[in-house]
Parts: sequence; structure tokens; C-alpha cells
Amino acid sequence: MDFAKVPVSARATRVHRLVEQLCNRGVRSKDSLLGALRVGGRRADYDDEAYAFEGGPCDELRRKHFDKSLRLLWKAEQSAPFLDFKDANPLERTISQQALEALSSDERAAVERMSSAEFKALLKREYTLRERQALVNLLSAVGHGEAYAWLVASDMVGALKSTGAKAAATAQVLEEAKHFVVLRELILAFDLPVPRLTAWEYNLLEGVLRMDGLEKLFGMNVIVEGIALSLFGALGHLPGMEVLKLFHLDEARHTALPQNYFKVFPMSRWQRHSPLARLSRFRLILGALPLVFALEEDMAEVGLDVFEFGGSVVRKTAGLAKRVGFFLPVPLDGFVGMLDVVFNTYCTLTRPGHSYTRFSRAETSHRSVRGVEREILGAALVGG
Repeated sequence: MDFAKVPVSARATRVHRLVEQLCNRGVRSKDSLLGALRVGGRRADYDDEAYAFEGGPCDELRRKHFDKSLRLLWKAEQSAPFLDFKDANPLERTISQQALEALSSDERAAVERMSSAEFKALLKREYTLRERQALVNLLSAVGHGEAYAWLVASDMVGALKSTGAKAAATAQVLEEAKHFVVLRELILAFDLPVPRLTAWEYNLLEGVLRMDGLEKLFGMNVIVEGIALSLFGALGHLPGMEVLKLFHLDEARHTALPQNYFKVFPMSRWQRHSPLARLSRFRLILGALPLVFALEEDMAEVGLDVFEFGGSVVRKTAGLAKRVGFFLPVPLDGFVGMLDVVFNTYCTLTRPGHSYTRFSRAETSHRSVRGVEREILGAALVGG
């Protein structure tokens, strides 16, 4: 693939890796000790070293229960047409006598390609070894996040009010499970090492899992899903990565859940403005910022400027958080401007000839998916 490589500082990259390794060792050791003492520690029963939940993949069990459940999932529009459900797609309406599928035809085709020699040959033909590893590194960052999204969505079923909201959360549990297993197959098809969570991802995801009640909607549906939405939007047009556009559609719907829910069940003034809640949200965001620098080298390999990507993500997630009522200790607009300064300072130090750039105005989602984002986020938050 003929990417326009983004120049990066090799020295800065080595520093980032060293700092991350030291911080990772400290964070893991602390959680391991707290877990041994039974006074805390890691909340998720997830092994990011093995890229699987504790107990292993158990693919046979998955095929017998998860896959079969999806194959036999029925649609109310077909089975009970007298009810006001519109849950079947045009293809399913024409084949109502056949077993209904939860995965779309595009997703099924993508999974079949993933296990085929043709798909692996396509990857080797389109991308260099380093580019393939960069894609694995970037996709696995989201892949590990899907594991946590699955756990958080399960928690939210009990936290949300109303049948409709619980149904939405239950559907998200199913979609997060689908995302995890499909994306895992896609990543493993590269036949390359899958990296563990970085210390920054680990802190972010564990922090979201530890959040209380509706605050999980901020951590997962606004921040984590917002990052995933942008990454799928940036990579879904690449050869062999077309299935990511379907992930992008799901993520757009997930980021819309908080604003739709709070229209019906508004947060109280205290929930929006509580000093403790605002500080907790701010700490979560600050702890995730080093992830931007950790992704720089891999994004550069596939022609993406990590600071343009980060600026785009921050603009969208900050705008969504403000609209929903998840306020921070500092004005959101000022926070976005502050990050522009931080990113430009770093670029001045590591990129010779750098000139000041408003990274928060960048748009890294491909043009083919921006319409989806505008429908959810609004035209003001999505570039042309």
C-alpha cells in the first residue's frame, strides 16, 4: 500500500516505549499485589497477554452457544408482523423462511475471508510487513477495548431505567460480543504478534470498569467508543478492512446512547456538576492522553498523523460530553485548546520545521463514513 509516511522522532519513540514499560510494570505489580491481598487489583477477568478472557477462547463452546444463538435469532417484524417492530433488513424480508442471522451478509463474508488463504494473500500483497504489524497494533488496541466494552455493557443493563433502555443495553452487549470475536478473527488472520494493553490503555479501561452507575456511560460510550468510532472511520476504507465500516455503524449508535437516554431520564444538576464526578472524568481523560504518543509510530506507518487523529477524537468526544452534561473541572472548549498547545509543543520538539497546527480542527475519518458521524454527532463536530 502506498502510504504517505508521517515522519516521527526515533528518539522520542524510544523514550515513549521506555516510559510505558516502566509504568506498565508498576501498574501491573500494584494490581497484582492488591489482588493477592484481596483489597483491590484488576477488575477485569481478561488476559490481554493472551488476547482472551481468563479461561481461554473456548471456541467450541462459543460455536455451540454464541454462534448458534445468532443463527437462530428471530425477528419480530417477520414472526409477529402485527406488532410495531421494524427490525429486519431488506434482504431478510425476502428470505423470511430461512434461518435469521444476527451477522449481516458482509460480516459473514468478511469472517470467511479471514480464515482463507486468499485473504491472507491480499494482506501480504497490499501491505508491507511493518504496515501489517502497525495495523495489528492499532486494531488490537480497540480489540482489547471491545473486551472491556462487553463487560461494561453487561453492567449497564442493570443500571439503566426502562424496558427500552435495558433492551438497548442488552443489544449493545450482543454487539460488543460480536465485535470482540469478529475483530479477534480479523487480527489473528494477520499471523503476527498481538501486543498486550499498554499501561495507558490498561489504566483507562480498568478505570471505566470501576466507575459507578451512569458514569460508565461517560467512560465507555463517550470516551472509549469515541476513540473506536474514529479509528474504524480512519481505517475502514483500506483494502481488506471494509468490515470495519460495519463496526463503525455500531459504534456510532453506541455513542448516541447517552444523549438519547438522558433526554428521557435527565441527570440531576448534582450528577452533572458534582466536583468529585467532574474530577473523576478529568482524571480518566488525562490518564489516557499518553496513549496518543504511544500510537504515533504505528499511525505514521499507515499514513495517519496521530495528533490530527487525537485532535479529531478530542473535538468529537468533548462536544458529545458537553451536550450530554458530563462536565469537567475546566471548560471543555478551553481543555481542547490546551491540548492543541500540548500537541504543537511536542511536534516542535520532535518534528523539524513544524508550524503551529489546529489539530482539534482535523478530520481523520474517511469521507465515506462521515455522513454516519454527522447524523449522530452533528455537522459542527464532523469535518467536511
